[in-house]
Amino acid sequence: MQPQGHLQVVMNAIDFNLNPQATLDAPRWQWINGKTIEIEHSFPEHIAQALSRRGHDIRWALDSSGFGRGQIIWRTSGGILAGGTEPRADGHIALW
Repeated sequence: MQPQGHLQVVMNAIDFNLNPQATLDAPRWQWINGKTIEIEHSFPEHIAQALSRRGHDIRWALDSSGFGRGQIIWRTSGGILAGGTEPRADGHIALW
């Protein structure tokens, strides 16, 4: 899951221009094998249905702990430090 999670976090930040917390809060998916994809309970149902119609085997995960963990601190273009912490595990962000 690690490279898949990294890709999803980077896409959320760069492609979707989400702030650090929203980047980590976004629902995740995990390719298992073949056409099997495991998704979190907060994954948009209409996208899951569209993937299913295209032949993917969609599995709703009962537990989100297998979808990775992370914390982010970055400096905005205005020089402000912004942080986010993973909702899938306990953690915190400290800035100074």
